[in-house]
Amino acid sequence: MGEARESGSHVVARGRAIASHAMAGVALLCGVSSANAGGFDGASLTLYWILPFVGILASIALLPLFTPTFWHRHFGKIALVWALLFVVPFASMFGTTETAHQLAHAGLLEYLPFVVLLFALYTVSGGIGVFGNLHGSPGTNTVLLALGAVLANLMGTTGAAMVLVRPLIRANDNRPHNVHVLMFFIFLVANAGGSLTPLGDPPLFLGFLNGVSFFWTTTAMLGPTLTLCGALLAIFYALDRYLYAKAGEERPDPTPDRPLRVSGKVNILLLVAVVAAVLMSGFWRPGIAFTVLDTPLEWQNIARDALLIAIALVSLAITPSGIHEANEFNWGPMKEVAKLFAAIFVTIIPAIAILKAGESGAMASLTRLVTTASGEPNNPMYFWLTGMLSAFLDNAPTYLVFFNLAGADAKYLMAHRETLEAISGGAVFMGALSYIGNAPNFMVRSIAEDRGIRMPSFFGYMVWSCGILLPLFAVLTVLYFQ
Repeated sequence: MGEARESGSHVVARGRAIASHAMAGVALLCGVSSANAGGFDGASLTLYWILPFVGILASIALLPLFTPTFWHRHFGKIALVWALLFVVPFASMFGTTETAHQLAHAGLLEYLPFVVLLFALYTVSGGIGVFGNLHGSPGTNTVLLALGAVLANLMGTTGAAMVLVRPLIRANDNRPHNVHVLMFFIFLVANAGGSLTPLGDPPLFLGFLNGVSFFWTTTAMLGPTLTLCGALLAIFYALDRYLYAKAGEERPDPTPDRPLRVSGKVNILLLVAVVAAVLMSGFWRPGIAFTVLDTPLEWQNIARDALLIAIALVSLAITPSGIHEANEFNWGPMKEVAKLFAAIFVTIIPAIAILKAGESGAMASLTRLVTTASGEPNNPMYFWLTGMLSAFLDNAPTYLVFFNLAGADAKYLMAHRETLEAISGGAVFMGALSYIGNAPNFMVRSIAEDRGIRMPSFFGYMVWSCGILLPLFAVLTVLYFQ
């Protein structure tokens, strides 16, 4: 026993030493020394400061694919390490007071509202059960996909995907060709459909938190969204009708048709309450309540978050356990989101500061890339750069990066709408290009494979997505993002 304790202590001590050396190395790369400690200025930061941000995003993108068991066991620890690799050198250089202020600003004004909204939407949508079974004809499938795209704006892409994916699988479980149904479900319900409200997709809610009005998103994104979703539904119907006719006689149906039945209807009212709480915070602005570490907290945001938490707790209290069991509801996804985004919002601090420095910052080349020779925003580049990064990194921090690159002035960006439209469209639409572009993509794949559907590999999926979506994105660029 003594030897075990000694061995354990040795491992812990060695681990601390390794962590200490690693952080010291990052501090050295960033130019940390007590002599240059001082005020926080994004223009003085080198690109080495964004390595932890790049590291956490690369971990999210790659580790679940190549080491899924290790990732699911240790993602919280991995996130913590990346966060500390920024915080410790930053505190050494700029002091604990400035570090506390930056962490409070990111945590209280962005991370906490973000997680609270996801918690409310995840909880309430998890209390809505759709039972029964429809016949998966081309018409029925198209209607379900269109319905999911609409619902994504009210309950989020994750919520809508989790509510409808199982009924869609049951409807098509006797068809020999059904993989394409899930692919278009990811395109429409898990991504493109959630582009009309800040509730639809996390990047749009971050825009709302940074001053973009709730209904600006609806009006500005209506044209691109209807064009993209309409085209996808038309392509899907034509493809599904062809495969439906080609299959001829269907296999015996393991889940015979019976009328759909929705349980937990009270949660639909609670979704309306979620929308009302978010709208309230956009229209009712009584001002600052108090400050924490020089971070002002406003009454409307405090009230919104308190209401969202209360709504989620009411949903948990009144939803029958049978609905949660049928939906396979658990807290695993929320825990993962909470831990990973804590690290993302911490490590993105220097990236945003550098972007705000503009031509004086270390990302001046990126600034020039999205700016024309005359000094105007290059909106097609905003659309494609935001989109390409959203396809392989998380679309929420990607939106935040390019929002700040565009100046982070919500009123100006809403008035000169093309740039913000391009950023919003790139972040939401192009999350469908890979399994890792948006959280529900991988969740839909996992549920489908659990039900015996052989989904394409990572690169096989991209053959589908790039072949179908990239030409449509080119059309959107010409029509809307010039």
